Parts: sequence; structure tokens; C-alpha cells
Amino acid sequence: MGLLDTILGRSKPVRPDLDQLFSVPSAALTLQAGAGYRPTGLGSVCFAGVEGGGFARITQEVRELLDADKDRSGPPVAFSQDAYGYTWLLAQRAPDDTAALVNDLHAVNTLLQDGGFGPHLLCSLLGFEDAEQRPLALVYLYKRGSFYPFAPVPGGAEKRDSPRELQVRAVLGDDLRIEPDLSRWFPVWGAPGL
Repeated sequence: MGLLDTILGRSKPVRPDLDQLFSVPSAALTLQAGAGYRPTGLGSVCFAGVEGGGFARITQEVRELLDADKDRSGPPVAFSQDAYGYTWLLAQRAPDDTAALVNDLHAVNTLLQDGGFGPHLLCSLLGFEDAEQRPLALVYLYKRGSFYPFAPVPGGAEKRDSPRELQVRAVLGDDLRIEPDLSRWFPVWGAPGL
């Protein structure tokens, strides 16, 4: 970064801290004991859409990597695009194997980052539900290096349950680096894995 970049306020993109995901398995235990949410076995990665041969090669590597694991409970990986043009990768594991799911998501993120697509990574999420089957996601923001809970109200309306989100924040405050700026707790309506 040069002097002109400094004067004009431009900065290099923040390098994602992918290792933060490894704190999720212990946080999942705390979340289950403290708030009654159990993992669903679904997790996803969201990134800005990228075109070209390099990206096609990376997605093929992701498929091959996750297809190679024979202990998987469901389809290895599914790619989709949302209404905003973001690409989502959905991974699935047995609900009681959060560590393996985190390893899958970390491997995908690492492949994307090492392939030069790190600045395109937006977030990862891991799905949970309570005894009433109300969904909850722990969302990891790459560029902030922090997590936040997202609790949509069941029923299809784009409403969130803010009191539940704040309850989860209180339960997980010692386990995860929770995003302190509530305005950055973006809704991820219809996210795969939620």
C-alpha cells in the first residue's frame, strides 16, 4: 500500500481469520446446554460470485475434497445462488458431528482463500434449532472476524426474533468472539443451511 492509498483512505482487504471457526464445536455444546439449541448438521459458506476458469477449478476441487469423505451423512456439497447474486455452498454432516462440519467449511474457505478468492468470502453459517424447531444460525463474518446469532421468525415472513438473538449472545459471550456492533448483524434470509 502506497502513500497515495493512505492519503485517499484506501486500504488492503482484510485477510479472513478462518481459524475462528474452530471455536464453534465447543460453542455448540454451550448453546445446547445453555439455550436448548442443537446443531442441524447443515452449514454454508457465502461468497461474492466470481466467473472464470480459476473459480471453476476451485469449485471442482471443493467437490472432490468433500466427495472423498465416505463418513458423510448426506450429499457432499450443493452450490446455489441467491436473489442478490451471491453464491452459497451448502455442506451437510450428521447433526452430532459439528467438528466435521466445521472442518468441511474451513477446508472450503481455505481453498477459496488460497485460490485468490479470499476477498470474496462474505460469511459462513452453521444451523441450529430448538425443541420447537425454531431455526437459529451462528453467522461468521470474515472481514470482521466475529460471529453473531441470526434467529428468523418461523413462517416465511422476513422477521427476526431479536430477543432470542440477544439471549444467544449472552449464552455464547465467553465461547465466541461476538460482533459488538449490532448494526452488522445482517439478516441472511433464506440462507442454505438455515
